[in-house]
Amino acid sequence: MTPVRLRPTTEKDIPFVIAAERSDDNRAFVAQWTRDQHEKALADPDIRHLIIERVDDQRPVGYVVLAGLENSNRSVEFRRIVVTEKGKGYGRRALQLVKRLAFEDLDAHRLWLDVKDHNVRARYVYESEGFIVEGTLRECFKVDDTFESLVVMSMLKSEYER
Repeated sequence: MTPVRLRPTTEKDIPFVIAAERSDDNRAFVAQWTRDQHEKALADPDIRHLIIERVDDQRPVGYVVLAGLENSNRSVEFRRIVVTEKGKGYGRRALQLVKRLAFEDLDAHRLWLDVKDHNVRARYVYESEGFIVEGTLRECFKVDDTFESLVVMSMLKSEYER
């Protein structure tokens, strides 16, 4: 498996980011942001917007957004992960890097996320990496003419350290 790293997203990366989240493989699983929303996230000290790139050729293969960096409860939200090349382990490796960043660098007590209940592939990876299901927000997210449910998952620092 080709190793990946996380690096800060720049304004030059925004076209890649928007194309990644709007791709056929990803748009059903991630909310669509405008260019302006991504640019605001880059400037927000409470948010970390990161590109997932291959170590060998520095080619971007996805991106990550973390939020709540200034949360007094040290509860960091893993707001988004989008991977453009599925089945190569990039998402799992990026998730491991996110956990390390949250718990070792940002000193988070809790790392949490929500995932659409029908995103079976992502839920499997989160659970296999130690995230615990906390509950389901039933039909809380409107997509076109239907409502979708979100599953809330989290990991505590003590669980990460085990």
